Formats: sequence, C-alpha cells, structure tokens
Amino acid sequence: MKRQIKKARFITLDLLLIMCSGGITFIFLKPYLFLPTESYAAILLTYTLGYVLLASYFKVCETLYRYTSIKEMLILFTTITISFGITFLLTTVFLEKTSFRYILLVYLLSLLLVSGGRVLARVVNEYRHYLERDKGTLKKVRTLVVGAGDGGNIFIKNIQKKARDINVIGIVDDDQRKHGLRLYGIPILGNVADIPLLVKKHNISQITVAIPSLEPEKLEQIINICNQSKVTVNLMPSIEDIINGKLTVSRLREIDVVDLLGREEITLDTKQISEDISGKVILVSGAGGSIGSEICRVVSKFKPRKIILLGHGENSIYQIHRELNKLYAGQIEITPVIADIQNRTRMFEVMEMFKPDIVYHAAAHKHVPMMEYNVFEAVKNNIYGSKNMSEAAKAANVGTFVMISTDKAVNPPNVMGATKRIAEMIVTNLNEPGKTKFTAVRFGNVLGSRGSVVPLFEEQIMAGGPVTVTDFRMTRYFMTIPEASRLVIQAGTLAQGGEIFVLDMGKPVKIVDLAKKVIKLSGFTEDEIPIVETGIRPGEKLYEILLVDSENTGEKVYDKIFVGKAVNRPLDDVMTFVKSLNQDNSAKIKSKLIEFAKID
Repeated sequence: MKRQIKKARFITLDLLLIMCSGGITFIFLKPYLFLPTESYAAILLTYTLGYVLLASYFKVCETLYRYTSIKEMLILFTTITISFGITFLLTTVFLEKTSFRYILLVYLLSLLLVSGGRVLARVVNEYRHYLERDKGTLKKVRTLVVGAGDGGNIFIKNIQKKARDINVIGIVDDDQRKHGLRLYGIPILGNVADIPLLVKKHNISQITVAIPSLEPEKLEQIINICNQSKVTVNLMPSIEDIINGKLTVSRLREIDVVDLLGREEITLDTKQISEDISGKVILVSGAGGSIGSEICRVVSKFKPRKIILLGHGENSIYQIHRELNKLYAGQIEITPVIADIQNRTRMFEVMEMFKPDIVYHAAAHKHVPMMEYNVFEAVKNNIYGSKNMSEAAKAANVGTFVMISTDKAVNPPNVMGATKRIAEMIVTNLNEPGKTKFTAVRFGNVLGSRGSVVPLFEEQIMAGGPVTVTDFRMTRYFMTIPEASRLVIQAGTLAQGGEIFVLDMGKPVKIVDLAKKVIKLSGFTEDEIPIVETGIRPGEKLYEILLVDSENTGEKVYDKIFVGKAVNRPLDDVMTFVKSLNQDNSAKIKSKLIEFAKID
C-alpha cells in the first residue's frame, strides 16, 4: 500500500510540473498564437495522458528521486519525448487548429522541470550525506587510493557518501592518461612508483588498494613500494560491504598472504550439493577444528535438517554451536555432541542415535613433529578413532562417509602420515556395493589452520625475528580453509565408494618464499627481520606428493578434484596389524607404522 501511495505522489508531482509547463508556455505564447482555449487544453490533456500511460509502462515513478541515476534519466527522457511525438501526431490529425511551437515548448519546459526536479533531489541528498559524514569528532585517516578504474570508482564514490573516518587525499594509477584528472573531485596524483613521495608530501597515514582484479605479483610490488614509507597498506572491502554502507577504517581488509599466492576462486556445483545435503542429517567429527568448523559453515548454507557437531574440545564445540545457532536458529537443528572418537561404544551410540545421512570425518591429530613424540596417541586417535567412526557409520547405514586425509599419507616417513594412510586403508576397504559409500579426500597444508606455519612466522616477526625455516629447499602445497572445505563437500557428492579424491593444490610453494611474503606484509624488510635455516625436524620431508604412481588414474572428476585408485592391503591384514599395535615400545611401533603404510 505504501509503495502505491509513493508512486501516486511521484506521478502527481510530475503531472503538476507538466501542467505548470503548459501554463507558462500558454502565458508566453498567447500574444503570438491565435488558438481557441479548448485547443490548448486538448493539447495539454493529450500530452499528460500520454505521459501517464508511458510512465506507467516504463516504471518511471518507481525510482526514488534522490537516487535517480543516468539510466533512469534516459528512461525519463524517452518517456517525455515519446509523449511529445504522440501529442503532435494526434493533435495534428484530430484538431482543426494546433501549434507545433506550443507543443515543442511544453515538451522542452516539461523536460527541464521534471528531470530538473530529480536532479535537484539527487543533489540535495548527496549534500545531506556530506553534511552527515562530516558530523562528529572522529579523526579522519588521510588515505591514498591505488587504482582509478572501476574498483576505485565504486570505492571512492561510496567513501564520500558514507565513510566518516576516511579522508581520501588523492589517487595513484599507472595509466598516464588519467594523471591530472579528478575522480569525484579527488585528484589523480601520479604513478604507484610515486607513493613514497606522495606519502611524505601529503602526510598520508594509509594506502588502500582498490583494484579487485590485481595480480598477486603486482600487489606484492605495491606492498614493496608502500613499505618504504612505513604506512598501513590494506585492500578495499568487498563490494557487498561497500553497497551496504559498511565503510570505516576497521572494515578495510588487511592484505593476507593468500592474496599474494594467487589461488583461483572455486566454483561449486551448488545444485548437486543442495540435492545431497538439503533436508538431510549431517555429522561432522572434529567440528570445532579449523576444517571441521568451516565444513559446518558451508553445509549450513544448503539447509540440512540437522547438523551434529561432534568434538572432544568443549570450548571449540561451544563456539561453533553458538555461531551457527545465531545464524540458523529455527531453520536447522544444531546439536553439539562432546565425545571422543577413541571411545568405540560412544561412537556407535551416537551413530545409532542420530542416523546421519552424511559423515564428514575431520577429527585427527595432524601436527607432524608432535606426533613423532606421541606415537601411540596418533595411533589411538588417527587409526582407532577412524576405525571406530567408520565401523559405527556402517552399522548405522550412513549414506556417505568422507574421511579427510593429507598429502603426508603418501609414502610417509613420519607417524602422523603413516597413521592417516592406515586410516585411509581401513575406511576405503569398508566400502561395499549398495551400502555406505566410504571415501577419502587428500589435500596439503591449509593456510590459517591451527598449526599453520604462517601464525608462527607472524609471532616470530612480532618478537623482532628471526623467522625460522627448517630447510630453504622445502616446498609445500597450500590451500585456504574455505577452499579445502568446499572441495571436501563437493568430493562427497561425487563419491561412488572406495576411491581417494585428491584436491588440486596448484603449484607447491617454497616455505622460505612464504616467509618472505609474510615479512613484507608485516611492513618489514629481510634486513630488519632475517630468515634463518634451522634444519629438518623429525618426520619432515622436503617435498610432498599427493599420489603415488600406482594410485594415479589421471582422471579429473571436477574442477580442482582428481580421483585416485585406492591401493590397499587386504582389510584382514590391516585389522590384524592394527590389533598388534601396543604402547610398550614407541620406537618399534613407529618403524612398524611407517613400513606398513608405505605402498609403491
């Protein structure tokens, strides 16, 4: 109802302005034209009726005047012009006496008044925003923006309207043709290379990069230049945040090491995932961990009926339960379950109680050096825990069981990798046609996860250095937490049972190069924060691979997902080996694990 009233008000105002145009034109031309009064009235009536019909068709009055854009102005121009053409044709045909001059002047004057009203409303609204933005006592951060393209255009336009604590002093752009020009009144001062000089000249406090499509190499170059001036460097917020008016200094995005690695955005088959997950019961083990909690977040978007958050750590489960409840209370039943996957009886109880359709098994001990010192804890959690989970899932007739594995399970020289490889053997061996589909998904290091090397580097930099790297030759595959979690869920939809999925991790990254990037992002140089080599730790490898030759099928089943052939020992042999493990001699267990896990 309110919408209809607003439309009626807008069109009434337009008609009053058109009537006013007709009256002014009549007064002005009456001494020069000798038309009967009814002809003037007929012309004006035809013109207004034509405008009402066309305005309704083109939805001219459904846009708020204060937000009128160029597109709306063009539609308005088209509406008034067609009304003029129709009026001229009809009055020429049906009236004995008419005047082209009168019709033309009414058209021009109404075009001026109707469009001018909208322009005036837009100007007043813009000016009101500026006044509101300038209120208060917030100290404005003097900012230099990098980029005068589409991204910079959107960012600066909205900064001027909505940001109260950001003062854009100037813009830099490497396109020489833009130099000396202005964007929304902000001068384009020079190239990226001029940043140190401009920072000093204009007392700049922060530099914001407003080029969403910027290549990682170019971003790193900009950071190198900005670091010479010791000012804060950040990125413009997401377009969504900008449109929603979330523009403050605190909303500007810190540059992350991920931005410098140049990983491509993943496109998911949302239709297939929705069909598999919507309305289903999902259980995630290790739901409080980095990967487990992100799987819960992604799964929730597809509206399952119920999510069971299973984990051993009370606080981490509380956190993810609270987060999801805040977003999905009343839409999804979210149940926290504090339980240890090593407790076989409890796992069978949980599976029987909830009867999940899909299980994502993310719970595991993953820290390589720590597991070298705690061999049997790795065995209990990674092998026995996975055995308990998978056998309980089979007993409860779970539809799909997805175990999250690691590239360290490939020909492992360490306890963690060996226990994960044996867990893979158990899980994939349990697959039987027509029953629970068991599958494993392998990927490499996850940036931002607990135990990731990046927080360690940041901690060392905060302490003044040095940054330690075990071996300058060492490389690792890296992926972000959201990327890994999404691909795990996608792989689950592709599972036929018994296979090992491998995520395309892109190119391996030298750890020493990663350290250099983190130092740059922290605003330092390698002269200020040196990098030192400390030697390989127990269980570490120089290089990781995702598949051995015997597992590699070369088959790509989805973008960034390959399927490998599970090369296993017979299940009876695996179970016999697992039962033979004991905690009497950790060194002996370690060597047995590594030997058993290696399959060429």
